Amino acid sequence: MTGRLQDRLAVITGASRGIGRAVALGMAAEGAHVILVAKTVGGLEEVDDEIRKVGGKATLVPMDLTDFAAIDRLGATIFERWGKLDILIANAGLLGTLTPLSHMEPKDWDKTLAVNVTANYRLIRSLEPLLKRSDAGRAVFVTSGAAQKCKPYWGGYSVTKAALDAMMKTWAAETEKTPIRVNAVSPGPTRTAMRKKAMPGEDPTTLTKPAELVPLFIELAMPSCERHGEIVEYQKVKAKSA
Repeated sequence: MTGRLQDRLAVITGASRGIGRAVALGMAAEGAHVILVAKTVGGLEEVDDEIRKVGGKATLVPMDLTDFAAIDRLGATIFERWGKLDILIANAGLLGTLTPLSHMEPKDWDKTLAVNVTANYRLIRSLEPLLKRSDAGRAVFVTSGAAQKCKPYWGGYSVTKAALDAMMKTWAAETEKTPIRVNAVSPGPTRTAMRKKAMPGEDPTTLTKPAELVPLFIELAMPSCERHGEIVEYQKVKAKSA
């Protein structure tokens, strides 16, 4: 690694596994101090152990993102300790229940909306002032092609990801004249626990590994990145045949 994020401060949600874990490891290896947010303490500690092995630095924040008051406290704590934030990776997401919209339980709808949309709005509300104090604040959300495909039974996930896309683009328009740059990554089919739950019969070896996505997240998090308000689709590089 080349230290491209040396001394940058990054908040990463959903950091205990999958894409969030891979990005946390990659950014720490590039010199960032990563603030890891997830519900599972054990998972966070495992990631922290791996980060320490490569000489990286992490701060662990066990938190349920539907505890919106805790998101407010996160912003206040970061301000008191560091005075700014350089990077937000808003990765945490919930698949929800795959079922016809007319059959979806209101509690399941509300929870999917809370994690995929409202929690991200609360992160924007809490952390925007800190990102503005950075010389080059960068925010990256994780979206999905499901936002546009709108397949049967995927309504809860599709609707909330479409709302996330609209929120990201709106915030990008509002921060056009600031040092903040806001984008979203659409990773495509990725080898995660969420994907396995959604597509249990799928061959996982055909899917993108979370680690393969890390260079794209780092590119969008760097001070030199000028992309803004974009949904960036990951393009898997296919191996050339001999």
